[in-house]
This record gives sequence, C-alpha cells and structure tokens, in this order.
Amino acid sequence: MADLEKELDKLTTNGTEDQVQETTSKKKKKNKNKSKVGDNQENGQLNGTKEDGPEKKEVVEEEKVVEDGEDDEEDDNVDESDPKKPKKKKNKKKKKKSAAKQQTDPPSIPIKDLFTNHIYPVGEYQEHPVSLSGMTAKERETNAEKRAIETANFDYYNDVRQAAESHRQTRKYMQSYIKPGMKMIDICETLEGISRKLIAENGLEAGLAFPTGCSLNNCAAHYTPNAGDETVLNYDDVCKIDFGVHVNGRIVDCAFTLTFDEKYNQLLKAVKEATNTGIRTAGIDVRLCDIGEAIQEVMESYELELNGKTYPIKCVRNLNGHVISQYRIHGGKTVPIVKGGDPDRMEENELYAIETFGSTGKGYVVDDMECSHYMKNFDSNHYVPLRLQKSKQLLNVINKNFGTLAFCRRWVDRLGETRYLMALKDLCDKDIVCPYPPLSDIKGCYTAQYEHTILLKPTSKEVVTRGDDY
Repeated sequence: MADLEKELDKLTTNGTEDQVQETTSKKKKKNKNKSKVGDNQENGQLNGTKEDGPEKKEVVEEEKVVEDGEDDEEDDNVDESDPKKPKKKKNKKKKKKSAAKQQTDPPSIPIKDLFTNHIYPVGEYQEHPVSLSGMTAKERETNAEKRAIETANFDYYNDVRQAAESHRQTRKYMQSYIKPGMKMIDICETLEGISRKLIAENGLEAGLAFPTGCSLNNCAAHYTPNAGDETVLNYDDVCKIDFGVHVNGRIVDCAFTLTFDEKYNQLLKAVKEATNTGIRTAGIDVRLCDIGEAIQEVMESYELELNGKTYPIKCVRNLNGHVISQYRIHGGKTVPIVKGGDPDRMEENELYAIETFGSTGKGYVVDDMECSHYMKNFDSNHYVPLRLQKSKQLLNVINKNFGTLAFCRRWVDRLGETRYLMALKDLCDKDIVCPYPPLSDIKGCYTAQYEHTILLKPTSKEVVTRGDDY
C-alpha cells in the first residue's frame, strides 16, 4: 500500500493524466478488497472461526471470486476504442452438452442407462371421476395433502414407470418383428430376451413378472409353449401377446392382439374400445361392478362378419382385470368385464390391470391343453413336509429365482433343472405351487385381448403403459 502511494506522488508530478487515473483506481480497489477481508475475518472471529487452517483458505478463495467478479464488471465499462487501455478477455463458461443415448435396433440398452437421471417417462394423464364426497378432479389436483402423498410415493411411481417404458420399447419392436411362419417358442424367447436386457434383470430386484402369453384363436389366456412345442403362427391366426415386467416387485401387466388379416378388425376394435372404456370409468371410490357394466355395454355393441356369417362379440365373463400388489400379480380385488360383479371400491395408490377379452364363441373359457404357467401360492405360509428330495430342491429354485411371481417350464429349463416334472406335480398336489393351464373358449371361435396398467394417484389417474400403438 505504501508503494502505491509513492508511485501516485511520483506520477502526480511527472506522469500523464491517464497513468494517474489508473494508479488511483488500483488504490481504491486495494482498499475495497482490504475492507472486505477485514469484514470476513471479523465475521469469522464472531462465529468462532480460527484464522489458521482450512477455514481461512475458504475465506481467501471467496475474496478471490469476488475480485474476479469486480474485474468483469470493470471490463464491461472499458472503452475498447481507447488504444492506451489493455483489453481484458472475459471468462466465458462453456456449457456441457449432455448426449442422450439412443436405443439400438433390436433394443439392447437397459432403460436405466437411457435415462441417466433415473427419472422415467410419465404415462397418460386422466382425471378421476367425481367421487362420492363430491370432490372433483380439479379439487384433487390442488389439494395440498394429496400432492404430499404423491411426493412421498415417488419411488413407487418411478419403479412402475421404468417397467412401463421397458414394456413399451419391447412391444414396439416385437410388433414389427412377429411374422406368420415363425414358431411360437422362438417368438416368446426373442421377446423375453429383449425384455430381460431392457429391464436389466437382476434376481428378484428386476426382471420378468410372468411368462409371455401368446394364446391363439379360441385360446384366450395362459398359453406359452413348453420345450418341444412346434406350434407355428399362421396368417389367419389371432394372437394375444401378454407379458409383464417388474422393478422391485412393482409389476406392469399389458397385452395386445396381433392379426395379419383385416377381417378381424372389428373384433380388435371392440376389445380395444372396451378396454379404454374401463380405463375412463375407473378411479378412486368407483365401484368395480360399475366398470364391468360399462365395459360390457361397449363390447357387446359390436359384431364381426366372417365368411358371410355375423357373430356377436361377447365379453368372456369369467376373465377379469385385477389389482396388482408388490410381487403379486393378482392382489385380491378383481375388475369384472360384465355387469353384476364385485361392489368393492377402488382406492388411492392402487395399481390395476384393466383387461378385457372379446369372443365370437360362448364368452366363457375352460381349462385346456398342457399346462405351462405356474406360480407359488402367495398365501401358503404354513410348513408342509416334503418327502421327495427333488421337491425340496425345486422349491428352493423357485424361491430363489421367482419368489411369488409366475413362471413357466421353459424358465426352469433355462436354469439347468432336469427331470423335475414329478417334483413340480408334488408341489402342486400339496398346494405350495398353483398351476394355471391355458384357458379356451369353444373350438372354431376367435378371442382378442387388450390390457393396460393404471395407477390411481391421489390427484390423478395415470395410464402408465399407454404408448403410440394403443
């Protein structure tokens, strides 16, 4: 500081006016910075901060930042046309561009790697119907308590959305991949291979929720080929593709119908519209039986003409939608697709699979063909003695790899298990594992299915599996 005063006296006598102004500016700046340092040190002493150590370094660094900021302000006031004053470069911050990953064809990059912030796309937004209390959708959206509940359940919603995005991308590829002449077992294994990659399969934390259903024609549900099944998809077939994935046990269940002949268009249109009607009708406090009545009214307003004969399209009355619980595909409540069903009501934060089945037959399905779907009995908590060593071994495999999620014989084969059919039958006989054989209407008829998973959030209803396709 003393040196600057001597320099100023010298320049006052012999220097130019510009040099005097420049030196005066430096002196003011030094005084200003010194006063700031003093203030910071005084504040540090008042707060009990020591002058030595890392705290002092942090204070100095803060002063340096302030100093740099002042320089930038002074730079803005510099007259660039004046050749005597040096031009100072401004420090421009470079913005880093985040390059988003693009999915491959066929899909292979896990969804969690595509969305690096781990926040996944929200499904289609819909309003809840007016509740019994008279609360409208707008009142729900602005209710602070409802919004707080949603915030508290964000992880739950996010897991469901991750599974839904995996489902969307998998089925989008499979819709362009599946062609007549393919074996059904190849279709299922291709779909499951892609789905395992996208969901980043990891034991019971994430993976497939149940076997891929690919039921044909009069078979409505629960068919997937066992090893050695040579069934081929034909041009005239009506194929229902039903598969699900989960993240931390939060299951997404979604299905669509695939045809190659336009003569089935009315059947598909009827079932799709019935499913969308069920989704629109659903909501918090809505009675399940009211949803079934609305679905039936829409479904049975359609007819299908085949080979000069007209067939009324009927709801398959013994197939239903259902609530989905954690690690449990059928959580207790069922959503009928005909009138006169369960009068229970939907509740906040429940997850539902709204699915409808239309048929040109009787509208009633029965067990048919060889069983492929199995699931451990969720309510079987009591100890059951097992005499067969193979049964004990198979039960350990089921507990470790599937838990209470559904599985099929192909998946057990994939784990390297052999000669387990007797043990599997033993577990079914003891009610530890439940078999779910294919369900079929009368031969010669055609059935179709569409399904979406909906999340009943406190403020709104989210169709989490909605996509561009349906």
